[in-house]
Formats: sequence, C-alpha cells, structure tokens
Amino acid sequence: MKTKTVHKLYFVWDYEREEEWLNRMAAEGWALSGVGLCTYHFQECEPGEYTVRLEMHGPDQSYLDFLAETGVEYVGRCFQWIFLKKPAAEGPFDLFSDVDSRIAHISRIDRSLLFIGLANLLLGLVNFNSLGWLNLLVANLLMYAYGRIHGSLVSLRRERMLHE
Repeated sequence: MKTKTVHKLYFVWDYEREEEWLNRMAAEGWALSGVGLCTYHFQECEPGEYTVRLEMHGPDQSYLDFLAETGVEYVGRCFQWIFLKKPAAEGPFDLFSDVDSRIAHISRIDRSLLFIGLANLLLGLVNFNSLGWLNLLVANLLMYAYGRIHGSLVSLRRERMLHE
C-alpha cells in the first residue's frame, strides 16, 4: 500500500480550510492515517472513501469510544485537536449538527486562545529582560487568532438569534 507524508501549516482560525483540504486528499484517494505538528500521513485508498473531520476536544476516551460505536475512526491528535474519519459509504459525517453545537465548539477554541494568549502576554511582561519578547510575539499571534475565532463566534450567535 502506498503512503505519503505532507508537511503543511494551518493556523487555528483556518481549521475549516484544513478540514476541506484533508477531504480533498481523501477524494483524490489519500486517506489520512496519522498527524503531527504540521505533518500529515496518508495511505492510498479508494477516491472518496472517507470523510475527515477535525474537532478541538480534550482527551476523553469515553467520547472516542462513543464515536467508534458510530463508525468513526480516531486518526490522531495534535495538541487539543483530534482528527477523525469515517467511511463515506456509511452516510453523512457531521460532528456539529446544529448552530448550538458549532457555537460550543468555537467557544472552546475561543477560550483556549484567550487563556494561552493572556498567559503569554503576562509571561512576556514579567520576563521582558530575557526571552519575554518571544512570549509577546506569541501573544500577538494568539490574540490575532482569538480575534478571528471570536468574530466567527459572534456571527454564529447572531445567526442563532435570527432563527429563534
């Protein structure tokens, strides 16, 4: 069986674009088989055999067991992101079936970015004379990501209000 590894960088605010790319790879006959930091491992498969989904979710074996019972395969984890796939022949594969579940997911991302960004800002200010500049740089990137994700969260909340 053929395999390949692709190194590609996606930022947290582009997780939907990352998911789209992984599904295009599956449509071309490359099923995701493992993940690492900016590293994706693929195995050759039938084109369109799998649907891939990403979710920010903490370690929770009972959740993964539940997903396995529904035919979902856990591919791997990179930090707090889990990578999942399901045979397309088994029907649609959506982790977030309504606006509220999408809001809950984006809220998890939002809170994580805010917490880690503020922690880096504090560390940067406290350690300004040594490597604090690095923490301040990371804090800037995280706050940018927070702004992008928070904007998505605000849009989803507005959408929910329109449908109520």
